[in-house]
Amino acid sequence: MDGEINKSCGLDIHKRFVIATILSRSGEKQQQRFARDDDGILNLKNWVTSEKCDVVACESTSDFWVPIYESLIDHLPVIVGNARDMKAFTHKKTDKIDSEVIAQLALNKMVQPSRVFPKRHREFRSYVRLRLTLVRKRTDIKNEAHAILSSEMLHLGDVLTDIFGKNGRAILAGISSCKNVDQIRESLSPNVRKKAVQIREILDREISQSAAIRLQICLNLIKHLDDEIEVLEREIFNYAYQKHKREMEILMSVPGIGEIGAATLIAEIEDFRDFSSGDKLASWLGLVPNVYQSADKYHNGRITKRGSKVARWILTQIAQAAARKKNSRLKEFFNRKKKTIGFAKAIIALARKIVTIIWHLITKDEMYEDETGYQKGEIQKRKIMETEIFSVDERIKIISGIVAIMGKKEGEST
Repeated sequence: MDGEINKSCGLDIHKRFVIATILSRSGEKQQQRFARDDDGILNLKNWVTSEKCDVVACESTSDFWVPIYESLIDHLPVIVGNARDMKAFTHKKTDKIDSEVIAQLALNKMVQPSRVFPKRHREFRSYVRLRLTLVRKRTDIKNEAHAILSSEMLHLGDVLTDIFGKNGRAILAGISSCKNVDQIRESLSPNVRKKAVQIREILDREISQSAAIRLQICLNLIKHLDDEIEVLEREIFNYAYQKHKREMEILMSVPGIGEIGAATLIAEIEDFRDFSSGDKLASWLGLVPNVYQSADKYHNGRITKRGSKVARWILTQIAQAAARKKNSRLKEFFNRKKKTIGFAKAIIALARKIVTIIWHLITKDEMYEDETGYQKGEIQKRKIMETEIFSVDERIKIISGIVAIMGKKEGEST
C-alpha cells in the first residue's frame, strides 16, 4: 500500500479464536483475543476501526481468514500473506508472538500480499478442488474393487478395456447379485457378447458371499460419487463458460489440455494478466528450481513447489498428455529433454514450457498453432444448465443433517 503506515494490526488466526496485536510507530502495543464467530469477528472489526489502524495483516492459514477478510476489507486494507515467508522472521512459536511479528512486518511493509480472488471465483475454485477430492476417492474405491476381483481370480481386464464402463458395471452388478453367466451375458452390448466364450471361462466360478457384499458396496459408492461429480462438473462448466469462455477456448487449443484441465487452470490462476511474464507465472506456481549461490558456486535444486498444489498437479497431467501427442512441438521438446535429464524432470520442464505458452496465448488473445502440422481434434463442449438454487429452509435442513450426523458419531464414540 502507498504512504507510511503508522499503526498496524497483526492477526494469528485459529479455528476457534483469533489473537490480534496492534502496534504503532510510537511503540505502543495492544493485544486482544477474539472468538472466531460472528460476534467475535464483529468485535474485532470494531476494535481495529476504532483504533484507526492503517492496515491489517494475517497469514493465509487454510480458509480460516476468509470471513475475517470479508468483514474488514470494506473498511481498511487487509493483507493476506504467505505463512512460510512470515515464519522465516521468528524462531519462537506462541500465538501472541506470531500475532506481534505479523503486526511488526505489516508496520514496516514487509508482508508480500497474496493474490486474493473475488468471492465468486473462490467458490468456483472450491468446486474444482472438491471434484478432485471425490475423483481420488472414487479411484481408491475402484482399486479396492480390483483387489476383490483379483482375490476371487476374476480377471475381467482380459476381456474388457475398462471394467467400470457400461459393460463392466453390468458384469460386476451381475456378479455381486449372484446372477448366472447367461443372465449377465444378456445385459451386455453386442460387441462384448462376441466374447461369450472368454466371459464364460472367467465367470464360470463361484464368488464368496463376503466378496459379493464388498463388491456391491464398492459399486454403490462409485455410482454415488459419479452422481456427485456430475453435479460439481455442471457448476464448474457453467461458471467457466459464462465468465471465462475465451480463456477456455484458448487453453483447449493447446495439446494435452481438455475441458477439466482448462477449468482447473482458470480456477487456480484466475487472471493470467496479473503476471508480467510467463516466467513470473511459472515461479508463482512453484515450477522453477530453488537457486543457491555462494561465491563462484551456483546450484539449481528441486522446484520450489510454492503456490497451488492443484495447479502443479494438473500441469504435470497436461504435460504427460502433451508428451504423447504425435507430430507436435511439445512432444519434440519433451523427447529432447528426456535424453539429457530423464523422464520425470523432462515432464516438469514441459509443464513449465506449457505455462509460458498459455500465458503468452491468453495475454495476446491468440489460439495455439503448431508449426509441425499438429491438429487438435474438436472437443465436445458441455451444455450450460441452470444451477439449482437452495432455499433458506433447504440450507438449514442440510446443516441440521450434518449436525445430526456429527452428534451420532460422538454418541457412538462414547
